[in-house]
Amino acid sequence: MQFLYKPIHYFQKRGYHVCQRIADRLGIRAKVVRTSFMYLTFATLGFGFALYLFLAFWMRIKDIIYTKRSSVFDL
Repeated sequence: MQFLYKPIHYFQKRGYHVCQRIADRLGIRAKVVRTSFMYLTFATLGFGFALYLFLAFWMRIKDIIYTKRSSVFDL
């Protein structure tokens, strides 16, 4: 079973954390959001995966634009 958990841990650690951020915003568990994305992907033949990638891209851009600077001299 260790060979199965290593890749899962790798992708969870280095992923985009899209599901976790959505779950934090909605106040639910991340497992529910991940499961919803999986069902959406299978039910719509890939739309859930495309939506996930779009949200990952959007959150990354938002993080780059809205970074908090500690002082005025960080420009």
